[in-house]
Amino acid sequence: MNSDETTSPGLELRAVFGYASDRGLRREQNEDSLIAADPIFAVADGMGGHEAGEVASSICVRTLGDASFVGESLPKIGAADLRILLQEADTHIREATEGRAGTTLTGAVLVQDAGTPSWLVFNVGDSRTYRLVDGLLEQISVDHSEVQELVDMGQITPEEALIHPRRHVVTRALGTGNDTEADYWLIPAEPGDRLLVCSDGLTGEVSDGQLQEILLSEANPQDACAAMVQAALRSGGRDNITVLVVDLEGARSDSAAAVTPAVVEPEPATEFSEH
Repeated sequence: MNSDETTSPGLELRAVFGYASDRGLRREQNEDSLIAADPIFAVADGMGGHEAGEVASSICVRTLGDASFVGESLPKIGAADLRILLQEADTHIREATEGRAGTTLTGAVLVQDAGTPSWLVFNVGDSRTYRLVDGLLEQISVDHSEVQELVDMGQITPEEALIHPRRHVVTRALGTGNDTEADYWLIPAEPGDRLLVCSDGLTGEVSDGQLQEILLSEANPQDACAAMVQAALRSGGRDNITVLVVDLEGARSDSAAAVTPAVVEPEPATEFSEH
């Protein structure tokens, strides 16, 4: 677990973030990865089992970390630029795993759109990006999953989707399958914004209402991440749990802080034990 901050000095914005990742109580290994490096914040949830899913998610965040705009304050990039980057990640994963593994990916880039700071949110799969607005937690991303399609068709309710036997089956992913296309959303970014980016190991255990309560009660983003991971573990911890909380704050233009990127990849497998 850790926390840090990045700064956009010229435009008086500062992204303060915390993150946490846990193997959970049932999985042998953590296949999640994350990146928090100004201006990109994202979580990748690897799929494919031992020594495959972890490779896919690691390659994904490393590809994002190598992007030319990393370290740049409010870059002027759009969905087309991200699409090229995600296609590159998809190619690298396929080459490394021979199609045996894939990864979901979700997150946001703090960009400049027509001179206005904005969040460029992206998503492939069923990891999620939320925003806390006026005390209410809203899900920005839309799951690419079989149960989400059933919900959209009105065949099951969102509550039934939480316990559906095929709730973990994704319909899009990077590195595997035929559909790797991400969805994109561009929303205004303002001081006071709080983003939650997480793998489905969190949302499969903790309701949106509980997540909202934690985000409202824990002012420090790192404390919020730790509390959410503990909530997921108390609920069963059946999957890897990865959480990233980003707060956008106002900052004096002359108070730039050193940029300290965070790229968290799975550790080598360790002997499995319940805890």
